[in-house]
Amino acid sequence: MPVATAPAPAVRPPVPSARAADPGLAVLAAAHGLSVSGARPGLALYTRRLWARRHFVSELARARQAALYTDARLGQLWQVLTPLLNAAVYFLVFGMLLGAGHGVTDYIPFLCTGVFVFTFTQSAVLGGTRSLTDNVGLVRALHFPRACLPLAATLAQLQQLLLSLAVLSVVVVADGVPVTGRWLLAVPALALQTVFNAGLALALARIGSRTTDFAQILPFLLRTWMYLSGIFYDLSRITSGAPHGVVRLLDINPALVYVGLMRFALIDSVTRGQLPPHVWPLALGWAVVAGCAGYAFFWSSEEEYGRG
Repeated sequence: MPVATAPAPAVRPPVPSARAADPGLAVLAAAHGLSVSGARPGLALYTRRLWARRHFVSELARARQAALYTDARLGQLWQVLTPLLNAAVYFLVFGMLLGAGHGVTDYIPFLCTGVFVFTFTQSAVLGGTRSLTDNVGLVRALHFPRACLPLAATLAQLQQLLLSLAVLSVVVVADGVPVTGRWLLAVPALALQTVFNAGLALALARIGSRTTDFAQILPFLLRTWMYLSGIFYDLSRITSGAPHGVVRLLDINPALVYVGLMRFALIDSVTRGQLPPHVWPLALGWAVVAGCAGYAFFWSSEEEYGRG
C-alpha cells in the first residue's frame, strides 16, 4: 500500500535585502529629487536656512520673554525689578556686610553693571542649555534649523539686558556719574558679548540635549564663574599678591573682560589700568572663537536632536 507523503514546501524566491535594495532606491530617489529626511545640510546651506528664519527667531524670543511673567500681578515690570533686587541683595551682603565696596569709587554703579552684564551671560547659557529639551515636541513636529532655539534664548536675554541697561543708566546718573562719550563703547562691547553668549548657548544646547543632568550641574559652575569674575569686588585688589600665572589666567576670563568693558564705558572713574591687558583683542577673540566653534559644534549634531 503506498504511503502518503507530505507535499514538499514551496520554495520562496529570495527576498532582496535592504542592503541590496539601497542602490536602486538611491537612484530612484535621486531621479525624483528626494533626499533623506532629517539629513544634516552643509554648513553654508544650514546658515542660509537659519538666516531665512531670522524673523521666527525674533518672534520666538519676544513671545518667550512676554510669557515669562504673565502669571505675575506686576507682569513685565519684573523684567526691571528682578535685576534691581538681585543688585540690592548683593549690595547688602558684599557691599555692607563684607565691605567689598571699600575703596571702590562709585561702588553702586560698579556692582549693578557687573550684576546686569554677568546675568546676561548666565541666563543665556541656562536658557540655551535647556532650549532643546524644553522644546522637544516642537523639534520633533517641525522641520527647521535647531539652532533657532538656543539663538532665540540668547536674543530673549539680550532684550532683558536692554531693559536692565535703561534702568542702569538712571542708577549711574543718579549716583553722580557723568554721561560721557565713552558710553558709546557699550555698543561694541555688548555686541561682542552677545556673539560670545550665542556661541556658548549653542555648544551647551548640544551637551544639554544629550546629558540632561548637565542642566542640574550648570548653576553651580556658573556661580563659581561669577565669583571668579569680579562682579562684587575689584578683583585686581584681591589678586595683587597672587602668582603671575594666576593673575594672567584670571585676566583672560571672558566674563571679566566683558564686565570690565561695560564698566569702563559707563563709569568714568574706571580707568584703562583697571582693565585686563589687551582687553579689546581679548573680547573680539572670545566672541570669534566661541561663536564659530559653538555654531559648528551644534551644527555637527543637527540630525540627532529630538531623537530617542
